[in-house]
Amino acid sequence: MQKGFARPGYFFIDTKGVIQEKFFEAKYRERVTGNSIVAKLFPELGEEVTEKIEAPHLQLALEQSDPTGVPGTRVTLAARVTLPEDEHVYAPGAQGYKPIKLVIDPLQQLEFKPTLYPQSKTLYLPVIKESVPVFDGTFRISQDVQVNTGAEFWGSLGKDGKLFTITGKLEYQACDKTTCYMPTSVPVKWQLQVFPLDRTRAPEEIRHK
Repeated sequence: MQKGFARPGYFFIDTKGVIQEKFFEAKYRERVTGNSIVAKLFPELGEEVTEKIEAPHLQLALEQSDPTGVPGTRVTLAARVTLPEDEHVYAPGAQGYKPIKLVIDPLQQLEFKPTLYPQSKTLYLPVIKESVPVFDGTFRISQDVQVNTGAEFWGSLGKDGKLFTITGKLEYQACDKTTCYMPTSVPVKWQLQVFPLDRTRAPEEIRHK
């Protein structure tokens, strides 16, 4: 039934005409938004800050590529973390410490893709003669969200759509040159308004014959 269907996707082409990135989904109903692509390529441009949170030992800004979507939409959520100078948090893979982790509560109507962390740095701890992966300065942890494409879900949206609240927590352990603080967590929250698909047919005079 999909024979001849256009498959939506994106190419990122540099000024020399060379394709640097491509973004295509396996299923034609699932579509990454343009804002989500910009957020992946240029995070400082592509995401809107929805909330700023003062957390122990760090500043946290919650961002998202799109405030709205339709069935099949794939949007990007992000937690932008800023640490004071000389402080760090442990990256995934650190042994014996509490690595930073973005934990999202499951929602039946939304599919959460694997969490993406930035490239970590290696920090040498001379006191214990260990090298550990860490993050410092400002960095982002991102999470892609795919809206359900099932017919039953479409029918449940009604005319005005539904507002979904996405909740979770950011777990971490911050340290400086002399002290490792107690592990802690901060609640996080985003909202996504999902509208029904516009299935109005094109005027008959411009339909493909």
